[in-house]
Amino acid sequence: MKNVLLVHGAFSDGSVWSKVVPTLQAAGLNVVAAQLPLTSLADDVATTKRAIARMDGPLLLVGHSWGGAVITEAGNEPKVERLVYVAAGAPDAGQSFNDWWKDVTPAPGVSEIQADAFGFATLSLAGYCDSLMQDVPAEAARVAFVAQGPTAGACFDAAVTAAAWRTKPAWYIVAQNDGMVPTELQAASAKAMNATTLALPTGHVPQLSQPDAVADFIISAANGVKEPAEAGSARS
Repeated sequence: MKNVLLVHGAFSDGSVWSKVVPTLQAAGLNVVAAQLPLTSLADDVATTKRAIARMDGPLLLVGHSWGGAVITEAGNEPKVERLVYVAAGAPDAGQSFNDWWKDVTPAPGVSEIQADAFGFATLSLAGYCDSLMQDVPAEAARVAFVAQGPTAGACFDAAVTAAAWRTKPAWYIVAQNDGMVPTELQAASAKAMNATTLALPTGHVPQLSQPDAVADFIISAANGVKEPAEAGSARS
């Protein structure tokens, strides 16, 4: 499989994949990073489907955080053959993102989500530095904070109609020190989807704090490898 489509999460943009893209390209993969509007689940899925349609041939769909809900829906497209979840939401059919995590104790960073008068939410600087990117250099976290995409609160209440992970092979990276999405929920989701799983001692954005390990895991998934590789071993 030579095509990889990367889908970012809430309070973010496509640049969150900047450290893994060069490694994926060096492995001979055709890589696209979607730029979600973060205005609704339907809009984000539509954006992802347009990117899927532009890619030539079968592809691996990768989602981070909120992007996991997006790929769970968009991953039903016939060209999508495999899924990778990176510290990501994985609602089942009929569930929203909020349904998916309603039964677990919220991680500390959730209290730093701030809603505005227009129905959009952003994450505070403290949330970025202490919970979202606590293991990323502070300067990089502050830059990402400035560039974050305001996210419509309605995104998290929209239900997935069909869960692609029910029918397609999945891989999952569990972030063990995640300050946004509880680690135990990530592990439970990985188990529910019978995913090939890699646990990393990182915060919520391992693609920035441990990009080599994340890139190698994505390459393994592209190659159909069912056991997680050690960092560096999946490159070609």
